[in-house]
Amino acid sequence: MGCDGGTIPKRHELVKGPRKVEKVDKNAELVARWNYCALSQEKLRRPIVACELGRLYNKDAIIEFLLDKSPDKAPMEAAAHIKSIKNVTELNLADNPAWSGDKESIKGDKYDDIQSARFICPVVGLEMNGRHRFCFLRSCGCVFSERALKAIKAEVCHKCGVPFQEEDVIILNGNKEDVEVLKKRMEERRLKSKLEKKSKKCKLAESASQQDTTEDSAGPSKAESGKNCISSSSGEKRQIIFTKSSADSGNSSVPGKVNKAASTATKRSIADSEEKSEAYKSIFTSHSSAKRSKEECSNWVTHTAYYF
Repeated sequence: MGCDGGTIPKRHELVKGPRKVEKVDKNAELVARWNYCALSQEKLRRPIVACELGRLYNKDAIIEFLLDKSPDKAPMEAAAHIKSIKNVTELNLADNPAWSGDKESIKGDKYDDIQSARFICPVVGLEMNGRHRFCFLRSCGCVFSERALKAIKAEVCHKCGVPFQEEDVIILNGNKEDVEVLKKRMEERRLKSKLEKKSKKCKLAESASQQDTTEDSAGPSKAESGKNCISSSSGEKRQIIFTKSSADSGNSSVPGKVNKAASTATKRSIADSEEKSEAYKSIFTSHSSAKRSKEECSNWVTHTAYYF
């Protein structure tokens, strides 16, 4: 029946010891990092982007993450440092000609080679499967193996010819030490960009203040010119403002000529007013004479009609 004295239990069956740490399969971890998006956990498909820490994403997933501003949005540790689309770089990847894809393994009757990768290094030809260290350039987005960059030392991209610096080289899916170094570089880069923006704003404000001061200094001359333009509509105003400006200039230059200019201006204005009054009188007299002639004609017609 059991437990009747014929069986002897062992120690591990009676005493529960510490649990064994579950080891993660390295192959599965490499496949998850290099073939799937770090945000949506979907298969990587073009366009593929990488962040400043070297993680791979689908561009569509990043755009959806940035556009989703709902309060119920779940925090994502994989994309918490991404604040805008400028924080990611679209990658220029070289296809692997030996990669056949998932077409042959649809039925499940073929062995899938995990070490085969979809992309390779365009210089050395190493497959981007996680077995070799790969990096990309922030200036152009081209992807190379670290071996290629060390073997061919240059300050220009091997694929497109765009110049780059050591700070532009970012390792893809690096270890903890690599991620810490990339975090420091990212923080320094963002601080520099903030300081540059502040300096630009200060320069713009200073230039605007300088323009305002120049406009204020040039204001009186503009006002005088505007007065002259307005006064050109009527002859009398033109003469008055001209005499005022001449009087002002005379005050500053020769004080003896001020009275002469003022007297000539008054004489001209008086003469113009007299001419206008005479013209008005002549028009009034002509109008009254015309009325009288009409009345006389009407009276003559009435008298003639009476006699006839």
